[in-house]
Amino acid sequence: MPMADPDKTPPRRARGRPRDWDDKTAQNTIKSLDRAMEVLEHLSETPGATLSRLAEDLSQSPATVYRILVTLEGRKLVEFDPAAQHWHIGARAFVIGARYLRRTTLVDRARPIMRRLMEVTGETANLGIARDSSVLFVSQVETTATIRAFFAPGTLSPMHASGIGKALLAQMSDDRLSRLIATAPLDQFTARTLTEPATLRADLEATRDRGFAFDDEEKNEGMRCIAAPVFDLNQEAVAGISVSGPASRVTAAQMVPFADAVMAAAAELSAAMGAETSER
Repeated sequence: MPMADPDKTPPRRARGRPRDWDDKTAQNTIKSLDRAMEVLEHLSETPGATLSRLAEDLSQSPATVYRILVTLEGRKLVEFDPAAQHWHIGARAFVIGARYLRRTTLVDRARPIMRRLMEVTGETANLGIARDSSVLFVSQVETTATIRAFFAPGTLSPMHASGIGKALLAQMSDDRLSRLIATAPLDQFTARTLTEPATLRADLEATRDRGFAFDDEEKNEGMRCIAAPVFDLNQEAVAGISVSGPASRVTAAQMVPFADAVMAAAAELSAAMGAETSER
């Protein structure tokens, strides 16, 4: 039996975190770094703030906040305006944020959110983007129910007869919406399809007011859909997320809880895409 060479040691397995990574006790927390991140996050939500204002808002001493700011300024994460005596978020923070946004695609970020949405509602979750006058479905998480909606990735559906489509149309400027209505025919698919521009505009206004779109058997008889828009860091609607299922399950009684779940999923995905949210 050959003897092991003492000079050759097996390579260490690369690790992304230590064995006790889930230990969030004080011994594994860098308090000064945590305070610095608190200052950076607060400053990112403020158009500009003086040192005294930041210290007051964060309940920290001005000396502590100043040391943090100077350190962050050295990394170009914050900037100081000597004329106004205001501190601002720095350009380097945008660079780092942009790198995060390039890490994964919209579909990658949406998958776990869509899966949870399907589990909460029991209905199929969909993700779609605008392509000219149609919705292009790019991802779907199917329900396990026997009767279910199915939109394979790559499927196109007219925007005016789609929950996601109407959620996106509702976010368009009036000029863009007018051009789209003028060039794309409002074809009728069922008795409930919105084929008149005035009727469609009224529905889109209601969609904006309540925060979600409702496809009431407008594309396929017996199928309903509830959808909400997804925004990016420029606050532009870049996609829509929805749940769809048979009218026998997506009932009037389920409207509010389903809509709440869809809007929460859209807000979560929007935050992952860099959109500002009302939550801290």
